[in-house]
Amino acid sequence: MDDDPTMVFDPGHLRLGGALRAAGVEPRADPSLVRVRHGVWMDRAIWDGLTPGARHAALVLSTATQCPTAGDMVFSHAAAAALWGMPRIEDWPVTIDVLVPDVRIRSSKLVRKHVGPPPTTCDRDGLTVTSAARTVVDVARTSSLATGLAAADFALRARLCTPRELASEADALVVGSPGARKARTVVGLADPRSMSAGESLSRAQMFRLGLPKPELQVPYSDADGLIGVVDFDWTGLVGEFDGKVKYHVTERVDLIEAQRVLWQEKQREDRLRRRARGVVRWDWATAINDGRLLRRLSEHGLRPQRGGSVSWFEDRLQAS
Repeated sequence: MDDDPTMVFDPGHLRLGGALRAAGVEPRADPSLVRVRHGVWMDRAIWDGLTPGARHAALVLSTATQCPTAGDMVFSHAAAAALWGMPRIEDWPVTIDVLVPDVRIRSSKLVRKHVGPPPTTCDRDGLTVTSAARTVVDVARTSSLATGLAAADFALRARLCTPRELASEADALVVGSPGARKARTVVGLADPRSMSAGESLSRAQMFRLGLPKPELQVPYSDADGLIGVVDFDWTGLVGEFDGKVKYHVTERVDLIEAQRVLWQEKQREDRLRRRARGVVRWDWATAINDGRLLRRLSEHGLRPQRGGSVSWFEDRLQAS
């Protein structure tokens, strides 16, 4: 899973085994190096600091350096998502996704080939990839609802594409094709106000459970000024997804700084509780488990409603 800000991979970190050996370095015997794939290495210290998404981007780029036909490939699905910097909820695949025009072209041990309509393409790090909007729709079709929504929210938030471009790609899908309905659901739910993969995951679970639709990024103030902007709001009931990003706490932060950050958050929550009718918080372990999330929200009066999922699209239906 990718909850922290996605670290876009710098291809300059890749080091070819042949070049290392020419410089007198045997990579297999050097503990400071890690093998990304056959023939391509990287400094271990850099690898250890990469997000899972950035590691998959490294695998894509290193595979391209070793493939003589990479210039003719269109990287798609999870491969394109990694190169765009999109987050993912489930594990990243161990294969590289590419789009091909002919069903007779077969996949290999490392490359997974998909057949699809001609895509709009872009250049990312010298590779041809599907456009951000097409990438979101392909990911939504072939991954979980949560991963599709995390990719869509990120793409809109980072202005990689527009809602209209997402809708156009979804509308281009053949009715009844695998994953088409899920892709259209993702496009309908996508919202640039969702600020992290954890928030996107939470919304996907709420939607699946038929819970009331929350408002996103709602500001709360008191006599002393702005308290903060909350992640979710149900008419005065505040929901907060707790991730490391919210607290600005990383492994490099010392104990004193971590205590200061947590004290500031406690003061913020005390002020918030005086203004809201309730505050409910949850972390990744709760969000990923729909049963846990349902129990947590039910404790604060949020329960599944008949037609609850349909109600999430009411404002869009009225606008159309």
